[in-house]
Amino acid sequence: MAAGRHDPERAIDLDLIRCTENAALAAWKWFGKGDKNQADLAATDALRGMFQLVDCKGLVRIGEGRKDNAPGVFMDDKLGSWREESIPAAIAVDPIDGTTLTARGLAGAISVLAVTTCENPDDDPSTLFPAITCHYMEKIAVGPKMTGGGKNVLLDAPVETNLNVIAAGLNKRVQDLVAVVLDRPRHEKTILALRQAGCGIRLISDGDVAAAIAPSLPNSGVDLYIGIGGSPEAVLSAAAIKCLGGEQLCRIWPKDDDERQRLVQEDGCTPGDFEKIWNVEEMAQGEHIVFSATGISDSPMLQGIRYEGGHCITESILMRARNRTMRRIVAHHDIQRKTMHLASTGQEVEI
Repeated sequence: MAAGRHDPERAIDLDLIRCTENAALAAWKWFGKGDKNQADLAATDALRGMFQLVDCKGLVRIGEGRKDNAPGVFMDDKLGSWREESIPAAIAVDPIDGTTLTARGLAGAISVLAVTTCENPDDDPSTLFPAITCHYMEKIAVGPKMTGGGKNVLLDAPVETNLNVIAAGLNKRVQDLVAVVLDRPRHEKTILALRQAGCGIRLISDGDVAAAIAPSLPNSGVDLYIGIGGSPEAVLSAAAIKCLGGEQLCRIWPKDDDERQRLVQEDGCTPGDFEKIWNVEEMAQGEHIVFSATGISDSPMLQGIRYEGGHCITESILMRARNRTMRRIVAHHDIQRKTMHLASTGQEVEI
């Protein structure tokens, strides 16, 4: 790779689709079978295996961690070929966003990753995605029409105030807005405030990466995402939202005093860290960002895996931040020929 290349991410973008495709195909074998850890293990093995064939020096900055206590890809793992001249890259990844959905055979599960590359082979990718060690973050996400021009939402504003701002920015009535919220007891007050304002609500059980991206997607039928969800998912969704021109505001949310104490004692968090509000630019730095996702089961963003006439059909989405390009990729895999490269064995296996 030539030093200073203006778009190094182009060298690997289609390979990243293959990574999420393989993870989704591996997860599908466990779809509806009640074992989310086995589904996660299979998806992780397939994703790692494909990454072994990708020509990059990939450093995982956002992966699965203490919250999940399950097999996965973890912070500081190295993915890719790691040849001397390979592209340095920071990686945010979730082999399955929606492991419970997958295990229970429900809609909304996807395989997802984001990669941001360095312009020069000697650059350090570790600064490109933040390492957020708190399990959860408060979030609000809106689409491109809600950025700039005095139409900004505020994380600390009352729900009704933000709804009025969004309605004005989208030229809608508040009662015509649709918000996505994770169906959790911690969101009772938020759900009540949304309903009292007349806003429609789409409750989801899991899968808040796709939910946060939805307001930025054309014709999604979603106007905002609001609530408390996973921190790794916040970084992943920020990468996609940046590619689409939307905005997401987040702040760490310790779930109890024990976690707050751990963040202070082990991670050196200060009072300012607990008040800091992260935006998309801070969570997904640079212009060399690629976002890839493949549907496992049907969701508003992607169709799930299906088998027809000797082929397995996958639908994926590929985004690049530099030109705000979004591509939908429907792949027909011949089940007599299609194989997946597994990291655990180094072998090709049938789907």
